[in-house]
Amino acid sequence: MTDEVHIHAHGAAGHISLNRPKAIHALTLDMCEAMTEALRGWAGDDAIRAVLLDHSEGRGFCAGGDVTLLRRSAMEDAGVRGREFFALEYRLNHLMFTYDKPIAAFMDGITMGGGVGIAQPCRYRVATENTKFAMPETGIGLICDVGGGWYLPRLPGRVGQFIGLTGARLDGAECVWAGIATHYIPSEKLAEVKARIIAEPGDIAAILDEASESPPEARIAGNREVIDRLFASDDLETIIAALEADDSDWAAKELKTLRKKSPTSCKAVLRQLQLGAEAEDFAANMTMEYRAAGRIITRPDFAEGVRALLVDKDNDPQWQPATADAVSEDDIASLFAPMEGEEEWRPL
Repeated sequence: MTDEVHIHAHGAAGHISLNRPKAIHALTLDMCEAMTEALRGWAGDDAIRAVLLDHSEGRGFCAGGDVTLLRRSAMEDAGVRGREFFALEYRLNHLMFTYDKPIAAFMDGITMGGGVGIAQPCRYRVATENTKFAMPETGIGLICDVGGGWYLPRLPGRVGQFIGLTGARLDGAECVWAGIATHYIPSEKLAEVKARIIAEPGDIAAILDEASESPPEARIAGNREVIDRLFASDDLETIIAALEADDSDWAAKELKTLRKKSPTSCKAVLRQLQLGAEAEDFAANMTMEYRAAGRIITRPDFAEGVRALLVDKDNDPQWQPATADAVSEDDIASLFAPMEGEEEWRPL
């Protein structure tokens, strides 16, 4: 068992608490394995009635997955270890999505990438005034994996496509508005709420409902119309043209943001969200994402994106290709092509 995640049973409540504060609780292989083992054990334990998922300390719930491992894998072993990580992480995501017992995720802080992957499958998702939710993968040459293909196209209008392309950060109120969070509870009340759930896990729904407050006005609600209009297309060049043609400050800001993202990633995300919207179930979506994520990390943009963000920290990635029109449809289609037999992802 790793000390990177604390796992306990408090009477009839299971408790998983992420414990990598210096890395904003980003998920490692060991953490995914430990969480999977605990959840599988509790699934067959009639004494456990509910599970709490939170973080031990610091400003983040979970900032993502181990992209440093993924980058090394892409550069050293053609993505083999990276695909092993994805396979395990996605099985954890699917296990949580299909879990019979209620899980409550407390998104009290930064919730990005892999953090979204372990929060969104939970029956109860608590946002606070500290919540910062995002899927920023197009900034590092990746796709919005860990279930993004399922969750994002099911948000209101084109909000999911907007989030997936731009990496926009949503606060707690916006998460409630979009359906990303089920409850809004001020952080000062969380300790009491958790203690009540541990004491009476069978009353988890009533406890969360009673503690929940009306969130502040969601800023993104005021931009819903312009998002739906300017991000209406599944064609990246059409979205860029729509933003260029709009004379609002908002469009200019989002265009500037979009032009900093990997064109390959942006096109892949648009295709991912199309396929995810059509997926017959969550497992089919994860199979699709495994194909694309396992391949895209071996493309030049991923190693370059992580370099620019986390290694050299110059925030000046040099994308290949550098423009949307230079990314071919055949290239994007090849990311999502079926894998050979045993190479395909499968749930537990």
